[in-house]
Amino acid sequence: MIRAYKFLMRPTAGQQVALGEMLRDHCSLYNGALQERRDAWRHVSKTSVQYGMQSAQLKEIRAFDPECQGRWSFSSQQATLRRLAKAFAAFFRRVKSGDTPGYPRFRGMNRFDTVEFPEDGDGCRWDSTPHDPVTCVRFQGVGHVKVNQHRPLTGKVKTITVKREGKRWYVILTAEQAQPEPKPKTGSTAGIDMGLTHFLADSSGGFVENPRHGRKVAAKLGAAQQALARCERRSNRRKKTVRKVADLHRKVRRQRLDHAHKTALDLVRQHDFIAHEDLKIRNMVRAPKAKPDPDHPGSFLPNGAATKAGLNRSVSDAGWGVFLKILHAKAESAGRELIAVDPRNTSRTCPQCGHVGAENRPTQQRFHCVACGHHAHADTVGALNVLRAGLVRRDANPA
Repeated sequence: MIRAYKFLMRPTAGQQVALGEMLRDHCSLYNGALQERRDAWRHVSKTSVQYGMQSAQLKEIRAFDPECQGRWSFSSQQATLRRLAKAFAAFFRRVKSGDTPGYPRFRGMNRFDTVEFPEDGDGCRWDSTPHDPVTCVRFQGVGHVKVNQHRPLTGKVKTITVKREGKRWYVILTAEQAQPEPKPKTGSTAGIDMGLTHFLADSSGGFVENPRHGRKVAAKLGAAQQALARCERRSNRRKKTVRKVADLHRKVRRQRLDHAHKTALDLVRQHDFIAHEDLKIRNMVRAPKAKPDPDHPGSFLPNGAATKAGLNRSVSDAGWGVFLKILHAKAESAGRELIAVDPRNTSRTCPQCGHVGAENRPTQQRFHCVACGHHAHADTVGALNVLRAGLVRRDANPA
């Protein structure tokens, strides 16, 4: 299996400058390759430029510009061109499927933050000074950079990526590892129902509170964004305010990840089998369509966009998608079984008699079956029904 590790780097002032220049030159290469593809397609011949053609030009580009492009790793530049090729492949895939295409865009220096090295030892070297108690990673054109390795790394390093986040620099490693030993069996099964009042409810009646990290800093973030809007372009004040806004977003993201990791780890440790809702989060946070007013051309009728926007913010703040992705990864590592089930009517179906109806849920939190009188918390009922549907799927498709 492949596992990723992310470590904070401690570059010197000179190394920070070199890392910034590496990002700048790779960004220039990316934009130049994108421009070549655009110009070739706009030509009357409608020429399609592929990755292989652009990769073959790298040798000439490096010889023509030895002070910039020529000093960086050849393999990392190929990875940057492959990154552009993947962007175009995704664009054509969306065109064929009828989704919003999103043509690949040029990247500014503030939006190009990563450089990938496809192989350890080719332009980079992890643990480049094994005799030194401080771990270092070496990059061609930069040198040996100290790394804050806060946990041990196991397995063979496959790829190394440099990432800039604000003022901080990180190294991201992917390592190939043997499948870990599964955790001891607990004999427990659980279904979970995602929510907003509670982050999740489980089938045994337990709840995990929703931390609402984004809402807690909403006032500070709003004030910082207003200050940013008042700043003059290309001023030092604007740069400082941009960093402040980015720091607030970064803090919320890290808090959300921390909560997701801890919650997923608790579930994986306690249960052998976990069923969850197969949520289509992208559809859930989609803005409502505009309603043209037939009596007044050019005007629109109310469509509940303001209310839906508040709901969308709450769903995004909960971070269900991040949590479920982390839960899948931890379940795989621990040898646990995880199944996604259709969420339709899970909170409207009585777990006692099976009656289905919207009237069974008179309020957001209360469930009261009109057929048999069973009452419970609506989220707990949803988790019970999710668990039962998951067990049915597991028994119908035995491993």
